Amino acid sequence: MIVILFTILIIYVLFISALIFGFSKKTKNEANALKPKTTFSIVVPFRNEAENLPKLLHSISQLNYPRALFEVILVDDESYEEFRIQNLEFRIQVIKNIRKSNSPKKDAIETAIKVAENDWIITTDADCLVQKNWLLSIDNYIQNANVKMIAAGVTYLPKNGFLHAFQTVDFMSLQGATVGSFGIGKPFMCNGANFAYSKSFFQELNGFNGNENIASGDDVFLLQKAVLKAPKSVGFLYDSKSIVATQTVNTWKELFMQRVRWAAKSTGYTSVFGKALALLVFATNLCWILVFTLWLIGKLDQNYFMLFIGSKFLIDLILLQKTAHFFKTKLSWILASSFLYPIFSSSVALYSLFGKYEWKDRTFNK
Repeated sequence: MIVILFTILIIYVLFISALIFGFSKKTKNEANALKPKTTFSIVVPFRNEAENLPKLLHSISQLNYPRALFEVILVDDESYEEFRIQNLEFRIQVIKNIRKSNSPKKDAIETAIKVAENDWIITTDADCLVQKNWLLSIDNYIQNANVKMIAAGVTYLPKNGFLHAFQTVDFMSLQGATVGSFGIGKPFMCNGANFAYSKSFFQELNGFNGNENIASGDDVFLLQKAVLKAPKSVGFLYDSKSIVATQTVNTWKELFMQRVRWAAKSTGYTSVFGKALALLVFATNLCWILVFTLWLIGKLDQNYFMLFIGSKFLIDLILLQKTAHFFKTKLSWILASSFLYPIFSSSVALYSLFGKYEWKDRTFNK
């Protein structure tokens, strides 16, 4: 058994080391003095976000980008909260979502694309805030690189308490895997809160056709289709000015359901690397639980216990620190989070295979 446990650990360490290497290979894509020319349609699907939308729109109103070159399309997905647009200095419209699949968000994005007037689509979420040079950074990357699809960074707004610290550590691990996988030429993951692509490329990929039955995945499935069809047309924007900030959730139940929703789409991955990494992370976390349990009941030597737990913690910490440095994010409660994470993550993975999850006051099957 010891041989099996440490074989899985060694493979895990090699995979995470590859992501760390990929992260190190990324060079900054700093915005320069190029004249803005790309036109954007910013698409924001929302459901009952009357509190958050004004904050997002205010951050958009502060953008350092010509007003004539972007529009905002808000897609209302059957909200029962009333939301009114205040006077803004950019083009904005609110449209109703046209449902046709099991995925409200994919339907909302497709509904918006049909009325979008500009060349590039950028999706973000209602609970996000953007930086003033967000569009400028993306525009410069489009002009400098021959890409049709761009993934960019997302971070959490800082809050106090262990729940929020745990979410930050978990989320930084996902962002680290995202950047690292792009660095080694094996991208499989991105975040729809900061995701851009040309309309023509979206249509060339047949949009979300093929995964409408899965409620989430408007980002990763589209990315993986793009990587299969035209890998050189997909890039990650490694510029701190392009990072979007979003909110943590406020209860453990919300967090569990959110992570179940994210995990549920992993079985639909077309990326072999992505599937292998997801399976490996799950297996390593189960091994961690087994090692801890065996040590606790006195069935495992303490040296083996310390070697296993310490090795996983150290390799994870290296990737987390590199990621936090780029995202300018403070990591706290990291030791406590590292002990809770294998149990939490394994529970999420197992539940996602069989259970239902809640999202925006709705219940979805896997």
